[in-house]
Amino acid sequence: MNLFVSEAWAQGGGAGAQGGTYSFLIMMVVLFGIMYFMLIRPQQKRVKDHRTMVQNLAKGDEVVTNGGTLGRIAHVGEQFVTLEIAEGVSVKIQKGSIAAIMPKGTIKANS
Repeated sequence: MNLFVSEAWAQGGGAGAQGGTYSFLIMMVVLFGIMYFMLIRPQQKRVKDHRTMVQNLAKGDEVVTNGGTLGRIAHVGEQFVTLEIAEGVSVKIQKGSIAAIMPKGTIKANS
């Protein structure tokens, strides 16, 4: 009984292993492509949209912060905005902490 692998099997195994390597590389490229289009690209779009929203902030806009504070912008600076959260009560917050611009009249509807 021969316990060694015959030369024919040994030669054929080398070609199969190399074909498996190529299919593994192709599968990894496809997987990265799927990850890019499902995770990375949408996140980049959200960041770009938020950056555009922050740059377009103006006095009088009604906004909500990341912490959930609803208020009206009283003053827009380079890095900070002054947010009026109640009559006579203002807070200064970073522009980046604004989560969304709300429709006009939101504050009156929620008072």
